[in-house]
Amino acid sequence: MTSDIKKRVTHRSRIIEGQFRALTKAIDEDRYCMEILTQSLAIQNSLKSLNKFVLESHMQTHLKEGMSKGSEKDKNRLIKEMLDLYELSSIRG
Repeated sequence: MTSDIKKRVTHRSRIIEGQFRALTKAIDEDRYCMEILTQSLAIQNSLKSLNKFVLESHMQTHLKEGMSKGSEKDKNRLIKEMLDLYELSSIRG
């Protein structure tokens, strides 16, 4: 992970940690449902942002290098990882 991306991911994860504490507190205090939902959705958006940074880092480092220098087995593994990630991200609840 590049140092720039690592800083951004670390910063984002600390924001998410604070947001999650605020969500837990809102639930404990039996706050208005819309406040809880708004906080939960904000956390989800923050997680999406964090995931984007990590994915960008993975593609710029591991994926790029593996596809250019790796064996066929390594390339197939990288493709499978990306497809598995796509499947995971496509699950709707």
